[in-house]
Amino acid sequence: MANYEETLIQQSKEGNADAFNQLVERYQGQVYNVSLRMLGNPQDAEDLTQETFVLAWKAIPRFKGGNFRAWILRIASNACTDVLRSRKGHRVDSMDEVFPEYNPLQSETEAPEDHVLQEEIAQLISEQLLLLSEEQRLVIILADLQGLSYEEIAQVTKCSVGTVKSRLNRARSNLRDLLLEHKELLPTEFRL
Repeated sequence: MANYEETLIQQSKEGNADAFNQLVERYQGQVYNVSLRMLGNPQDAEDLTQETFVLAWKAIPRFKGGNFRAWILRIASNACTDVLRSRKGHRVDSMDEVFPEYNPLQSETEAPEDHVLQEEIAQLISEQLLLLSEEQRLVIILADLQGLSYEEIAQVTKCSVGTVKSRLNRARSNLRDLLLEHKELLPTEFRL
């Protein structure tokens, strides 16, 4: 699979738009998810996803190899930072605005109360995630939601692995503190 991706990258560098479109199809979901979690708005995330791939298409001749996923997510995270800087102070009013399509199907074995509680917890986590600093939000999104390794996160954020670990530790601690302010929604074992 890595060889196939390398072939697509090389063909893209040579101007093959079809090869680049295959890379877009492979990574657009990840770019969109990072953008949505960073920006908190589906329309902005869609726009930023498109912008990311336009920027990547222009920059791919200069791609020196390595981890393409980290490279493309770096472009997306930089674009997110630019958007967030341009709209300092603007907050999302409703999580329905962030996740309008979120409507998980209820399990047949799950009690209705449990289903509602899980939805409330998911919404709370999403809301509290938006309260973290951009740096902390990004490392949590990349590590805990996208599943990137410390090394890949270091490539995306252009910092050392030690800095990634430190930021991730602080981010998780801050998110935990924010969530504990809403103990009534947390499962019993977290209320102590």
